[in-house]
Amino acid sequence: MWMIFFLLLPILGLAYCGWHLWTLIPLPRLWRAVLLCLGVGAFLLLFLNLSRFIDRLPLWLARLCYDVGNSSLFVMLYLVIIFLMLDLGRLVRLVPGTWLHHNFYTTVVLIVGLFAVFLLGNVNYRHKVREELQLTTTKPLSHPLRLVMLSDLHLGYHNPRHELARWIDLINAEKPDVVLIAGDIIDMSMRPLLEERMAEEFHRLEAPVYACLGNHEYFSGGPRAFQFYHDAGIHLLRDSCALVGHASERGIFPVRLQGADCHAGKRDLLIIGRDDRMNPQRKTLKDIMSKAGTAPTSHFTILLDHQPYHLEEAEQAGIDFQLSGHTHRGQVWPISWITDRVYECSFGPWQRGQTRYYISSGIGIWGGKFRIGTQSEYIVADINPQ
Repeated sequence: MWMIFFLLLPILGLAYCGWHLWTLIPLPRLWRAVLLCLGVGAFLLLFLNLSRFIDRLPLWLARLCYDVGNSSLFVMLYLVIIFLMLDLGRLVRLVPGTWLHHNFYTTVVLIVGLFAVFLLGNVNYRHKVREELQLTTTKPLSHPLRLVMLSDLHLGYHNPRHELARWIDLINAEKPDVVLIAGDIIDMSMRPLLEERMAEEFHRLEAPVYACLGNHEYFSGGPRAFQFYHDAGIHLLRDSCALVGHASERGIFPVRLQGADCHAGKRDLLIIGRDDRMNPQRKTLKDIMSKAGTAPTSHFTILLDHQPYHLEEAEQAGIDFQLSGHTHRGQVWPISWITDRVYECSFGPWQRGQTRYYISSGIGIWGGKFRIGTQSEYIVADINPQ
C-alpha cells in the first residue's frame, strides 16, 4: 500500500504540474513540448536511481543522474504547492485567470523564485550547524568526556569522499573522546563508497567510533554494508553493547561486553546499539541489556537507535541518553510539519523522566542537497560529573 502511494502521488503531481506549465509558459507548442519532455525525463531519473541500473553507469554520469532525478522530486513538490495556492486564489477570485495562461511575468517570477529558494536551500545544506549539549551524571565518571554525535551521513553518489573528508575535519577539530553515529552512514549503493575507498577516510578520525545500523544499510545490500563498517574501523553495535573506559596513557578504549567480563576494570560509558527496525528479528532493548550482564545504574548509559519510535522503552530501561536520527526533520518545509506529527520528537533535545534524548536531523541528506526550514548538523556533547 505504501509503495503504491509512493508511486501514485508523484505521478499525479507530475501530471498536475505538467498541465499548469503547458498552460502557463508563453512559448510555441514545440518548445513547450521540449521543455516538458526534459522535465518528465528528469523526474523519471528518480526511478532509475532507485534501481540498480544506476550502478552500471560511469561514476560521473551516475552522480549526475542521482542529483538531477532526486532534486526534481523537491522541485515538483514546490511547484505543486505554488500551483495549488494559485488555483485556490482563483477560486476565491484573488488571482486573475490571466496570471496562469501564457503569462510571461508569472513564468519569470516562478523561475526566479524557485531558483532562489533552491539555491539558498543548497547553501543551507552545505552549512553544518554545531549543536552543543551539556549532560551531567551522578554515576562514576573518571573524567569529563566529550562526544561528537551524528547521524544520516548518506554517503554515496551525492555525498562523495571529499565531502566526508570535510566532515571528518569538523569532528577532529572538536577533539572528542568518542564519536557516535546513529545509522544511515550509507545512502543506497555501495558502489561509490568502494570506488572512492571512503573507508580509508574514517581512519583519519582521532577517536574511536561506535555506530548502530540504519534502514539504508539494508537498502544498500546488508552484508556488504556491514563489511564497510569493519573496513572503516567503526565498532558496529548490532543488538550489542560496549563498555568504554579511560586509560590515561592510551585514551578511550572499548571493551565488548561478554557476560561477566564486562565488570573488569574501570569503565565510564555503557554504549548500546540496536539493530534497525528493518530487521524483524532484532532483539528487544530489555533482552539486550539482560544478556549484557550489567545494569545502567552502574554506568552512564547511551543508546543508539536509528529510528526514534517508542521512546518510552529507553525511559523504562533506565537509559541515561538516547541518540537517534532517521527523520531528517523532513529535509524541506512543509514535510517537516509531517515528521513533527508522526514522531513524538522528530528533531532536537527531548526528555522523558530521567532519560534525555537527541533526535538528529542528520549531517548528510537523502536525495536533492537542499535544506529548507531544516538544518544539517552534528552534536558536541560534554558529559560531566554532577
